Amino acid sequence: MDSEEGTDSNSEALTNESMSPKRKNPEPLSQRVKRIVMANLLVILTVVGIIAGVLIGLAVRNVTLSKSQIIYIGFPGDLLIQLMELIIIPLVVCSVVSVDANINSKALGRLGGWAMLFFLITTLMASIIGVAMAFIVMPGSVTKTKIELLDDGISEPKNVIDSFLDLIRNIFPPNLVSASFQSYTTSYKLITKNGTDGNSNVTVEKLPIGTHQDSMNILGLVVFAVMFGIALRKLGEEGEILIKFFKSFSEATMVLVSWIMWYAPFGIIFLVAVKIVKLNNVVSLFACLGKYIACCIVGHAIHGIIVLPRIYCFITNKNPYVFLWGTFTALETAFGTASSLAALPVTMKCVEENNGVSKHISRFILPIGVTVNMNGTALFQCVATIFIAQLNNIPLNFLQVITILLTATVTNVGAVSLPAGGVLTLAIILEAVGLPTSDISLILAVDWLIDSTRTVLDIEGNAFGAGILQFFQDSSTNGGEITELIEVRTDVPECSQLMEKNGHGSEEVNNEAESESVL
Repeated sequence: MDSEEGTDSNSEALTNESMSPKRKNPEPLSQRVKRIVMANLLVILTVVGIIAGVLIGLAVRNVTLSKSQIIYIGFPGDLLIQLMELIIIPLVVCSVVSVDANINSKALGRLGGWAMLFFLITTLMASIIGVAMAFIVMPGSVTKTKIELLDDGISEPKNVIDSFLDLIRNIFPPNLVSASFQSYTTSYKLITKNGTDGNSNVTVEKLPIGTHQDSMNILGLVVFAVMFGIALRKLGEEGEILIKFFKSFSEATMVLVSWIMWYAPFGIIFLVAVKIVKLNNVVSLFACLGKYIACCIVGHAIHGIIVLPRIYCFITNKNPYVFLWGTFTALETAFGTASSLAALPVTMKCVEENNGVSKHISRFILPIGVTVNMNGTALFQCVATIFIAQLNNIPLNFLQVITILLTATVTNVGAVSLPAGGVLTLAIILEAVGLPTSDISLILAVDWLIDSTRTVLDIEGNAFGAGILQFFQDSSTNGGEITELIEVRTDVPECSQLMEKNGHGSEEVNNEAESESVL
């Protein structure tokens, strides 16, 4: 009996010892710092690149450089933008095709509808913030001063109707190859007409003429990719080979994105440095436009740090700043390149790997958001419009303010997602409220700085939109509803019509498809 009791006590001691929590040695501070640095190495390098670019630009400004030398200095930065633009077409087209081929049409329409609603509401809110900031700060209450410009000029402004028709034309491009590097735009030709019936009056008619500008028609490519993906899904088993191809192509492109991201900190150094070197008459520039610059940047900060995170927190009940930190590399890339298109591949990678957004959502919504979601651009345009009105002592009534809000929200749909692209649509807003377009030259003088901050806001809005849609999808799935975003199995043929008639195999295929759902 004593031996049995001893055995029992020993076993109990061993059991208690095994069940007790293991004591771990505290991690040394050096190891902890090293782990944190390695986990955020790319973010740290990008921040260091921006700071180094500012310092190099300020140092080189004291040296007299020719325009050719400035171009040579900016070569590494130009190479970064070219690498980003190189993978945009294969990434966008292949991602959208593979995603649309793997979800049904009903779910696709609902997903796109919620995304468009979010983008339009946030863009309208950004426009309201811009108008409010402009009337509070009064950036145009300064003496009008001519500033030396580096830009050659701006294109002739279009009216609202031609801008809307250009959007429709770009949705359906006549040539996919040309849509990769050109988009349709309207220019004007003045035609003089002599009077008839002995009338000596001469009238001048402004005739719209269609031309093509050197900018990627990303909206037309996305629309084609959506329709092509739906068509592949309708083919069933015959389209599985192409679905596999586009899916593999998309994944391979994301690998290239991960390689290019490590070159980004080096390229951003020279992008920022060249922008600072090109800036002339800094004192007079900020004396005349300092309030305008502050109004735009503070408005972007309010919308990006307060409004968008509050919307995300209200809908998802999650910490928005944790989500924002996951996209920090994409925001830095947007600031350095000042191009939503160039930052698109990095944004996809960040929201998928750091924030848990499904590929089906990110690779469908983000390309659309690049052309539709223009929070930062709309805010800047509202501030710029009221700034020009105040500069010319032109009062704006309530109807004109409403026109500014609506025009800034609508005209940015399908706008050019390239550096200084927002200035092109600014002329449309000025024409809509009867303000002079000649003062856009003042806006161009500081557009390099404001363009970077508004691109950051555009990318942030796209990322939050993807996160909110992911939350909606997760909520519907966890709530017991059957998700509509069911992935098509590319390794098992779909259930044939004969099997459906006989009632065999349909239930099994549906269960397998549901288990394969990515969302």
